Amino acid sequence: MNRAQTMPTDRFLATLMIVAQEAQHLAYSQSRVFGENINAEWVRSLENQPELAERLEAFVSRFGRMQDTIGGKLFPRWLAAQAEEPGTHIEVLNRAERLGVLEDVERWLEARALRNRLVHEYMENPEEFAADLILAGEYCDMLFDTYTRLRDFAAERMGIENERLPGLRTPHL
Repeated sequence: MNRAQTMPTDRFLATLMIVAQEAQHLAYSQSRVFGENINAEWVRSLENQPELAERLEAFVSRFGRMQDTIGGKLFPRWLAAQAEEPGTHIEVLNRAERLGVLEDVERWLEARALRNRLVHEYMENPEEFAADLILAGEYCDMLFDTYTRLRDFAAERMGIENERLPGLRTPHL
């Protein structure tokens, strides 16, 4: 295989490695935030607990980053590594769902809207923010599962050797 043929695969694998690292960081932040009893009172208490607020900020940032990297970089590079034209964001998501690496496009889009609420409507309504935060904790499993499915697809259907793939070691994988 010449260099022009391997470059898209190399870019895909490099991005898959980044997502594996992001998964580990997100899993760590998730465990640090969700060891708490998340409710409206907990949200209100963040004002007087800067360390806890910082943990929350790390979780929200890592949740958004992993979703952004998968949706904006990994999926398109995965398609390019298979000699497919990625297309629009929704086309990429639909193709990922059809190929079995994304379980549900609608759920992904809901998680995307949730990410935007967590970032832009930071604690305006403690009850809603607490509910959204709990939901984000649940959506982490979707992100971890999507990474695992992409990794498995690369091994099983793209024929990429295991030693070229990142591992599956996070508390949730």
